[in-house]
Order: sequence, then structure tokens, then C-alpha cells
Amino acid sequence: MKWNAADYAANSAAQQIWARELIAQLHLRGDEHILDVGCGDGKVTAELARAVPKGSVTGIDASPEMIRFARKTFSPSKHANLKFQVMDARKISLAALLKPGSAGVPPASNDLRLPTGRRDADAPRKSRFISNSHPRSPLGRGEGEETPWFDVVFSSSVLHWVDDHPSFLRGAAACLRPGGRLVVSCGGKGNAQDVFVALRPEMRLKQWSKFFRKLPKPYFFHRPAEYEQWLPRFGFQTHTVKLTPKDAVYQGRDRFAAWFRTTWLPYTQRVPENLREEFVAAVTDRYLAKHPPDAEGCVHVRMVRLVIDAVKV
Repeated sequence: MKWNAADYAANSAAQQIWARELIAQLHLRGDEHILDVGCGDGKVTAELARAVPKGSVTGIDASPEMIRFARKTFSPSKHANLKFQVMDARKISLAALLKPGSAGVPPASNDLRLPTGRRDADAPRKSRFISNSHPRSPLGRGEGEETPWFDVVFSSSVLHWVDDHPSFLRGAAACLRPGGRLVVSCGGKGNAQDVFVALRPEMRLKQWSKFFRKLPKPYFFHRPAEYEQWLPRFGFQTHTVKLTPKDAVYQGRDRFAAWFRTTWLPYTQRVPENLREEFVAAVTDRYLAKHPPDAEGCVHVRMVRLVIDAVKV
């Protein structure tokens, strides 16, 4: 897939609202170091950076187009505690994130503060940060090349794109200090089911079906039970793992169509560009036939979010 970052930035209002709700749950002090996994166009990452003026935020995304857009929109000269880096969520590397001199990464210190507010000296012996050394991950499995120091691994509206969640959790665990938080919201089991109901019969029509042969699984919507098994395996204590219904609202037909064109890329980009808008319009019409706009002209989509809040032990 090739993302159009500017198009996404203009048509991702619902995702930004949900991200702000997730940020509010962090109860940030202002000095945390945060890793934003799947930062996209960077606007949510920049909000996190403004919330931690004495800390830092690193946004990673697998899309070079997104990272270029984010770096251009939120330049280092105006956002000293913010940096962006191309990185796959399945291949998070602490060594790459903490390269000496990387923007937004402070120098090593023996006085780093844990998320609980305790000084490092009060922490269990195994979590001690040793300056100028590169011990293996305290998990004992060699996932990290250096002592982890992120206070929060944050991810909003991203992980349903990732086909290997255990690999993401391994990387997140290697980055987080003991006591650090993993806070995630992504599409969960049953997400956007009404859109799929409109999409699938359209795909089977003769004029479109040839474009969808051997279509790989595009999204990965998990249940809480799967995360309840995975989290302890990677050294997390679970606080919350649940499915939450959400109502995504789009201001009219055109906004719904723009959202579909922008975020349903595994489907839309299989259609030749000269036919793509026709396909988007056909799916939009089919959806609105069963889910017409409300009295104010707004189009609603029933979403299901998988919400995860866990602590690295």
C-alpha cells in the first residue's frame, strides 16, 4: 500500500478524537518519554509532545510517505522534543530508536524517573539504568540491545493493520522500563462490520471481481482473550483489555466516501486509478442505502475498539 499522507490528514477526524480520548487516560506528568507506534501524519504525536514539555516523543510508522509528511509538518526547529522515524511495528528496535544524537532523545542519566514517580534508586535492583553501558533486556530473552527507558508505548487506530501482534508486544516490552505503560486502542473483533456488508457484494460484481482475486487478509481484529494470553508472555500485567463500541460520524456522503477512499487502501488500491472513484462511489451508495444519513445529514459507522492498558513488570 502507498499512503497519501495529506489525504489521510484531511480525513481522519474520528481517529484524532479517539486518540485524544486515549491521551486523556495517560494522566501525563509532563516529563515522560513516549513511543507512538503508527504515528501516521504526526498530528497526534505532536499533541503528545506538547503534553510532555520536559519529556520526549518518538513517532514511528512503516510508511515512508507518512514519516516524510510528519517531519515536514512538525519540523525539529519548532518541536525540539519530537522526532519521527520509519519503523515497522513488528520490528521495533531500541538500538535504532536511541541512536546517539537522535532528535528528541535526551542524554543518559542515572536520575531517570519511573512512571510511578519514584527515583531510579528506589526501583528494584534489576531495573537500574547504568550510564554508558548497554546491558541486555531485563526480560532475559535478548529482545533489547540497551536498557529500556520509555515510560509509555502508545498506539491509536493502528494495530489492526499489523499481522503479528506478538512481535509488536515483544518490541514494546523491550522498550519499556519496569513500571512503564502500554496503552493501545485499535480495531477489535466486529469492527466496521456494516461497511464490510456493503463492500463484499460490490467486490463480487463482474466489473470488480477480477481485481480482488487472491486478496490477502487486510485487517487483524482481535478479541480480548487473545491479548489476555499474549500480555503475560511478554512481561505485562493487564489492567484493561476490552472491546468498546464507538460511533464514527462523517459529515455527509462525501466525507464518508473520503474516509473510505483514504483508509480502506487494501481494497481501493487494487482497483485501477481511473476506476477507483467509481468503485468508492458504488460502495458508498450501497452503504447509505442501508444506513442513510441522520436528520443532520451525518453518516454513522458502528465501530468496535480493542482497548489495552497494561504495565511492564
